[in-house]
Amino acid sequence: MSAQPPAKESAGRRLVKSFVYAGRGILILLWTQANARLHTAAAIAAVAAGWFFDISRVEWCAVVGAIGLVFTAEGVNTAIESVVDLASPKMHPLAGRAKDVAAGAVLLAAMAAAVIGLLVFGPRVWDWIQH
Repeated sequence: MSAQPPAKESAGRRLVKSFVYAGRGILILLWTQANARLHTAAAIAAVAAGWFFDISRVEWCAVVGAIGLVFTAEGVNTAIESVVDLASPKMHPLAGRAKDVAAGAVLLAAMAAAVIGLLVFGPRVWDWIQH
């Protein structure tokens, strides 16, 4: 009897697996990174403020885009740090540079999100305080 080659995995099954792996990555990010948990709190606050102040569709796009940008940057930063730690367990100037640049990208994304938050919510909060 000849051995049968392993059956190829269906495209649908591969797609489902890719979503499972991505979901696991998001959970790892939230479980292991304190900054990701802070970003989650800020995102929840921004969404709540968006509902409270009934922001426009365009403003929702800006807020959701900013939230996505920050989480994407945090995820990429975490992945870079993990790979650098694997590749360079000892201190190395290039390893430090890679980590610093990745962390700087998160800071830039967070600063951009803060500016978007100020532009969208600042005037509304000011008016709300005045009344």
